[in-house]
Amino acid sequence: MAQVAPLRWGILGAGSIAQQFTRDVLRLEDHRVVAVGSRTMEKANAFADKFAIPNRHASYQDLVNDPDVDAVYVATHHPMHRRDAEMAMNAGKAVLCEKPLTMSHADAVSMVETAKKNNVLFMEAMWARYLPHMIRVREIIKSGVLGEIISVRADHGQWFPTDPEFRLFKPELGGGALFDLGIYPVSFASMVLGTPSQVTARSTKAFTGVDGQTSIILQYASGAHAVLNTTNLAATPNTALIVGTNARIEIDRTFYFPSKFRVINNKDEIIDGWDKAYVGHGLREEAVELARAYRAGEKESPMLPHSEILTIMRTMEDIATQIGLEFPEFIM
Repeated sequence: MAQVAPLRWGILGAGSIAQQFTRDVLRLEDHRVVAVGSRTMEKANAFADKFAIPNRHASYQDLVNDPDVDAVYVATHHPMHRRDAEMAMNAGKAVLCEKPLTMSHADAVSMVETAKKNNVLFMEAMWARYLPHMIRVREIIKSGVLGEIISVRADHGQWFPTDPEFRLFKPELGGGALFDLGIYPVSFASMVLGTPSQVTARSTKAFTGVDGQTSIILQYASGAHAVLNTTNLAATPNTALIVGTNARIEIDRTFYFPSKFRVINNKDEIIDGWDKAYVGHGLREEAVELARAYRAGEKESPMLPHSEILTIMRTMEDIATQIGLEFPEFIM
C-alpha cells in the first residue's frame, strides 16, 4: 500500500486555542504543521519557534497563499471567522474553522456558499463531535436501546475575572456566554434531537452588556425538550444527560472534553458506557476527520454536515435575538 502523504496545516491566528490545536495535532504521525500566520511577524515567529514551524507569515493573506499548505485552521476571534475562512477558501484551501462558526446565520450561509463555489472542504471545529466517547454516544442512540428520547440536559459554565478587555466580556470580540460557551450544549442538543420546532431563551447580562447567563429550552416536534444553560460568571458541572423511555446516558464532567459516560436502564442498572483513558487534549480528532474527508475528496464531514451547521446557527441567532444580545454593526 502506498504511503499517505502527510496533511500539511497552516495555522491562521496565534492565540491560545491555536497553540492547543497545534500541540495536539503534533501527536499525529501523518500530519504536519508547516505554516503560521499572524498580524505581525513577531507573533508569527514566536509561535513558530515554539512548535518548530518552518513557514512564518506576517499576514493572514500570505498564510492562505502559501503553496505548502493543504488545510487552514482558522483560530481568530469568532467575529472574524467569516472573513478569514472565506479568505482561505478563496485561495483554494480546505478549512477547519473554530466554533462558533460565525455570529449570524447569514454569515454561515455565505461561508458554506464560498466553500461550494471554490469546491473545497469546509468544516466547523466543533471538536466535541469527533471525540471517541461522542462517536460511541451516537452509536448507542442509533441502536435504539434508549427508547424514545424525551429530554436532553447540558450546561457549560466557566468563571472568569471581571476584566472588560477579556474577549468573553468584550462586545467588539463577540463576547458573552452564548456564542463562546453556549454553542457546546446547543450543538449537543442538535446532535441528539435535531432541529427544534420552538426556542425559548432568558438571560442575565454581564457587566459589559453581553450575556452573563443564558437559559434555553428547545422544544421538538416529537415532544422532546432540551434544557440548556450557559454562563461566564460561575463554574458549573459541565455535564450532559440524554433521557429515553428505556434508558438514559449520563456524561461526566466535562461532557465536551474526552470524558466518561454510563448507560443506565429503568432499573438503575448500568448496561453500557465508556471509561477509556484519553491522552492529550482531544482537538486532534477534528484534524483526523478533516484529513479523512480531504483524502476521500469530500467537501463536508458527515459528523457535522453543512445543513446542520446552518440549522444550529439559526437556533443560535434565534436565542441571541430573544435575549437582546447585540454586537457592534461591523461584526454582524
